Amino acid sequence: MSLKFEPAGTADALTLTGISKRSFDSDIEVGAPSKEGPPGYMSVPFHTKMARTKNLYKLTDNGLIVGGAVLFRDKEKLNIGRIFVAPEHFRKGYGIYIMQEIESLFSDVKEFTLDTPVWNVRTNSFYTKLGYKEVKRDKEFVYYSKKWK
Repeated sequence: MSLKFEPAGTADALTLTGISKRSFDSDIEVGAPSKEGPPGYMSVPFHTKMARTKNLYKLTDNGLIVGGAVLFRDKEKLNIGRIFVAPEHFRKGYGIYIMQEIESLFSDVKEFTLDTPVWNVRTNSFYTKLGYKEVKRDKEFVYYSKKWK
């Protein structure tokens, strides 16, 4: 495995949109009420814009794009807008690798934040396992935070 997590270019938007759509649509298998995802999850213009604004990242394995992330930095905080891995690559450690790389690349931020749907057993246990603490919950989402020193 030769893994690389780096900013995505606009040329990667189409591939990342396809992976995002398949990844979020697969949530139907873990409790999603329907095939849907976060805003823009299946939009090429959304992913192109995220690439242009340097918010879109890609994970490659030997040059093949297998996942991505949308990240938003606000001074000393980093919001992990979403991470996604192609369903055929689930359970291979890519999600953990993406999260570790995000924390490593942005080691100067004081807090990482993210949210995930209440019904998603897979992602809620994943973020908890990685040390994220629940800070708030409403009818739809669980909000997590991980603080450095």
